[in-house]
Amino acid sequence: MSIKKQSNFYKNIPKSNLPLTELLKNETLFFKVPKSWSIIVTDIENSTYAVARGVHNDVNLSATGSIVTVLNTLKRLDKKIKIPYFFGGDGSTFIIPNTVLNPVIKALNNYSEHIEKTAQLILRVGHIKVEEVYAHNVSLRITKLKHNNIFTTPVVLGNGLKYAEQRIKENFKTAKSNSEKNTEPDLQGMECRWDEIYPNESNKKVICLLVDCDDERKQAEVYGAIMENIDLIFGDLEKRNPISALKLKLNMSLANIRKEMYMRIGKYEITYLITNWIVTLIGKLYFKFFKTGKLYKQRITQLSDTIMLDGFLNTVITGTDNQINRLKVTLDELESKNKIIYGMHITHASIMSCYIEDRDKKHVHFVDGTEGGYTSAAIMFKEKLKKLQLKKL
Repeated sequence: MSIKKQSNFYKNIPKSNLPLTELLKNETLFFKVPKSWSIIVTDIENSTYAVARGVHNDVNLSATGSIVTVLNTLKRLDKKIKIPYFFGGDGSTFIIPNTVLNPVIKALNNYSEHIEKTAQLILRVGHIKVEEVYAHNVSLRITKLKHNNIFTTPVVLGNGLKYAEQRIKENFKTAKSNSEKNTEPDLQGMECRWDEIYPNESNKKVICLLVDCDDERKQAEVYGAIMENIDLIFGDLEKRNPISALKLKLNMSLANIRKEMYMRIGKYEITYLITNWIVTLIGKLYFKFFKTGKLYKQRITQLSDTIMLDGFLNTVITGTDNQINRLKVTLDELESKNKIIYGMHITHASIMSCYIEDRDKKHVHFVDGTEGGYTSAAIMFKEKLKKLQLKKL
């Protein structure tokens, strides 16, 4: 396979129009990631402690910034290269061709230094070659799921990314720049202007769910069954979506814009603060009174990343206490049979950070729950995993 063809591997994967539950029943639609690609993982060190001391929004935005950094770097290198990436609340994962590995890692290490200075958080960056993952008899297969006419996400089966994340985290080393002056990272398009987003009904809550089926042979079946159950209990993706146009409200506070300013440019700049406050004010009026503004808010609900399969099943949904309890019955039963381990975090609202390439259709919105969201769900998951490992000793 030529270098060009290998670099276009993900770009050339056809988009599937099937519902996720049906897609998981047809594993012939999944493609083996080439050995000439690598896996990159970014992760906020001690994110659990950071969430506990109330800076979960900073953790969330730092993870978003790592995605923005990679996508903007790729735009400069080669706009034709498309890659799969996954947002994890306190970090992110990327699968990229080796041809662009070095400049992407360099950009992320630079961004890591920026985050340490601006948010006092340590963003660890690591990578491993897909070839090395395969050498340990772990699989990594991927396809594309078309949620609607404007939003497509990657879907992964196999434990390749989980294995890579474990190996990378075990060997994390913080890279330091050789230059005295850190280069300003390219975070163009990163925004965080939305206030906490409440469910569209007062009796509903926001649920962040993390599920692990460790048996690669059973992942498609188990995750498919769980998603069918979620569809049955909570309704389709539109009904359970935590992001509704009705509840989207811009945060007008100068403190919020100041935080975004430091995250993006790393310094205080009065023109940035005033200009973006005015832009946010205009945006508030635009979304309220103009048809195109209302259409944009509707598009946000269609471009919100609320479900992710990267070897784990991760999703953010809304539901009532009764619906949550029904879901727990199913999950507890699967867990009692040692088919899964799950973590769940229930909260009052969701938060959203954004990457805006343009205001028409090229924007994506990363969704998490308040009070730590996925990170808090992972705490519950890790506690269960630790107990299970102790039982086996």
